[in-house]
Amino acid sequence: MIAEIVATGTEIILGEIADTNSQTLGKLFAKYGIEHHRRTTVDDDLDAIVEAIRSALERADLVVTIGGLGPTYDDLTIDAVSEVLGEVPIVDPVLMRRLHIRMARMKRSWNPLLERMARRPASSSPIANPEGSAVGLITEFNGKTVVNLPGPKNEFAAVLLNFEKRWLSKHSDGVLATKTMRIVGIPESVVELKVKDLLDSKNPTIAPYVKLMEVHLRIAARAKSEVEAMHLIEPMAEAIRERFGKNLFSESDEDLAEVVVKLLITKNKTLATAESCTGGMLGQRITSIPGSSEAYIGGYITYTNELKAREVSVARYDLAKYGAVSEPVARQMAEGAARVAQADFGIGITGIAGPGGATKDKPVGRVYIAVSGPRGTEVREETFSGDRETVRFRSTQVALQMLREELLATD
Repeated sequence: MIAEIVATGTEIILGEIADTNSQTLGKLFAKYGIEHHRRTTVDDDLDAIVEAIRSALERADLVVTIGGLGPTYDDLTIDAVSEVLGEVPIVDPVLMRRLHIRMARMKRSWNPLLERMARRPASSSPIANPEGSAVGLITEFNGKTVVNLPGPKNEFAAVLLNFEKRWLSKHSDGVLATKTMRIVGIPESVVELKVKDLLDSKNPTIAPYVKLMEVHLRIAARAKSEVEAMHLIEPMAEAIRERFGKNLFSESDEDLAEVVVKLLITKNKTLATAESCTGGMLGQRITSIPGSSEAYIGGYITYTNELKAREVSVARYDLAKYGAVSEPVARQMAEGAARVAQADFGIGITGIAGPGGATKDKPVGRVYIAVSGPRGTEVREETFSGDRETVRFRSTQVALQMLREELLATD
């Protein structure tokens, strides 16, 4: 089966919102082994939507539209699908009654525009929407299937789940299983050279994806069942484990912060942080992980020299002699954070995130990152490229990578 997505919405075209719904749907197609090679996004224009659906139906067996099912006059999906089918939209009395009941339950007055959400092509049938007013629709004709899903994220998810149970799971003759191997500390070019001989494999396949400060290797296999597909994936996964060793930090959706927090908890170790240029970003990444309070004692945002000296005991002499962005200061920030908080490990980050603040000897992107622990203190000097937020994120990523290395070497 071949599927295509047609997402509607001028706000998507203008870049005002990101189309994460298509991403979710693409993953679901992969789960059921459905081929998916094309997505189309069009603005809220009837002719454009009609053309996109017609064009998709020429190539695909299943066309799924996202958005345009609401009550306003720029919600045009029902009109577009009806035109493609050569039908006139009808007002479904069951859907109309559902809308009246919903408005009454929510204690809202009736708006005549709401009737638009009771319309459907005559040959379509509704897909329940427990989260909102606009139901999804499914239409089968000439051996093809058109499915219409709402755009709001919570409603999209609810209707998609019902579509999956009602139709998708019954029309799939196989699955596409995937495993993502996440690698840190090795450049993309080196990673690709290490797996060059695996790239020609047809089933499973392997594809490198570059992320910020990481490289992901996605292994995918098609089979009749997920068990069979994972059986095909495992030999390639084992080859990657052997080639990348400790640089392979995850084989799931866990990001580096989650992996590090779990390591801290498993090893019964605690952490404190002192941040300057990252302004609490490292602490935010750590505390976004459920259960991080078991290991993370807390952090100090020491943006000024005064706070570096007062909160984490950085020597004022060294601040004056070497400057805030320096190896001695990063070292003392890490050691001071651990000592003051009585933690097993401390991290210190100080640098120039930009766009200003550079000096002759210290360019924008210069960052010193220190990790202090039972084996001593390591400091790395880095010069990162990118804008302010990228430099800050890269700094936290290296800090987490350094801490992970220390944890793996600590009993």
